[in-house]
Amino acid sequence: MKVWLDVLTPKQANFFGELQRRLSAKGFKTLLTTREYREVNELLELRSIKAIEVGRHGGGELSEKLVESSKRVSALAKVVEEERPEVAISFSSPEAARVAFGLKIPHYCISDSPHAEAVCKLTVPLSEKLFTPWVVPLYAWKKYGMNPRDIVRYRALDPTVWLGGYKADPKLLDGLKLDLSKPIVVIRSPEEFAAYLSDRSSSVSEIASEIIAKFLELADGDSQVVILPRYDSQFERFKKRFGNRIIIPEHVIDAVPLIQSASVFVGGGGTMTAEAALLGIPAISYYPGEPTFVDRFLTTYGLVERLHDPGRIAQRALAISRSGEFREFYRKKAARLVRSMEDPLRVIIKRIFKQ
Repeated sequence: MKVWLDVLTPKQANFFGELQRRLSAKGFKTLLTTREYREVNELLELRSIKAIEVGRHGGGELSEKLVESSKRVSALAKVVEEERPEVAISFSSPEAARVAFGLKIPHYCISDSPHAEAVCKLTVPLSEKLFTPWVVPLYAWKKYGMNPRDIVRYRALDPTVWLGGYKADPKLLDGLKLDLSKPIVVIRSPEEFAAYLSDRSSSVSEIASEIIAKFLELADGDSQVVILPRYDSQFERFKKRFGNRIIIPEHVIDAVPLIQSASVFVGGGGTMTAEAALLGIPAISYYPGEPTFVDRFLTTYGLVERLHDPGRIAQRALAISRSGEFREFYRKKAARLVRSMEDPLRVIIKRIFKQ
């Protein structure tokens, strides 16, 4: 049996890379497709994962998203028809769901993001089953027309798939030239081009810069700030404003060892914030939308603090980075949580392939 996996984001590269490995070990053939998108393309190369590049990211304009998505559907249809997979799996990929539906291939959706209404409307109704973490309630999916009997919840958060048994290679950080004796503050820029944040794009684009500026002012040179931008435009903006006062990787890196080395993580999105929390690194979320269900859970559990004012975020990040007590407390708390979780891939493989 051949299984088609459509990889659109860095999270999906990590998740599907491990799923592909498991499926291959069980004798399944796999087809991986992706799109032209810097972070994903470089991460797949870094992970030595081969994927067919079809189409490109549509950027921030709604019209461009629509045009590029329609082009990608057409191009994917040709690839998939030639490859003839028998099952399709995606993280709410509108193009994968549409092509699978059109070619009568069962599509299975994985998602922890019912707040992403645009892609959910285009994927969940076309899916045989929906797989989601247990922290996302069934009612959150009701508006997308999915029968509750076809929703499979696993007791885990998605990053446990690739963080399980992860051991950092110190050499992965050599290019950043970090001084491990000094506090390291890692800041992840927010998503500017997602449809679910389109009404906040102007404010979203500046908040990370303000956090960095406030932190540099307060820290007065005794901390290292590493910023992980999502897009080239963000890279250029941060580089122009802050120059050598911050560290920005020239290329996409394996962020896990960097996060593991951080004194504090400040996240504008969801995946890396969850990674930090599950690794036991003190995390602050400034995600600009309403808190996601994963965010709410991690905040309630005490592994993530949620703040929005750049000044308060900078003050809190500085206080945490200068205190050694936080690290051990968060590490133990996170370890207890991770031990209580099950393996999402085992659940997914069992329910789809009965293995």
